[in-house]
Amino acid sequence: MPQASPRGTYLQISESLRQKIEKGKISEVLPSEAELMRTYGVGRSTVGRALKALKADGVIESVQGAGWYVTGTGDRRPLVEKVTDLLRGPDVEVGAPFPSENELCEQFGVSRTAVRSAIAQMEGRGLIAMGPNRRRQVRALPEERADS
Repeated sequence: MPQASPRGTYLQISESLRQKIEKGKISEVLPSEAELMRTYGVGRSTVGRALKALKADGVIESVQGAGWYVTGTGDRRPLVEKVTDLLRGPDVEVGAPFPSENELCEQFGVSRTAVRSAIAQMEGRGLIAMGPNRRRQVRALPEERADS
């Protein structure tokens, strides 16, 4: 991102993101703040200001622990619920390997910190545990969701 004016950089980023949303290049979840920092070559505060500007215009909304979404789209449940849903799959059984932190980061488009928090909650509930070879595995299956 060219830096003609440090004060206007966040506005250039917000306009770039707005255009991507309008053209459908971003249709649901926005890239993580870290990805935006890399893409635009700016710091966290500049990305934060750009996102806040879009939020103020009602274009995007933030979801605690899940990221930024185009308004009116996406799964707003906490990450731990989304990750727990992986254990409700038809082929999942006790003793099966659980996805790695990297795999979860990529699948859900969230930070390692968010994934580690979800994993800690699942370990606390006894659903997963560290198995052999430092690989987590399914220890118990969750109850079915009430809305299933």
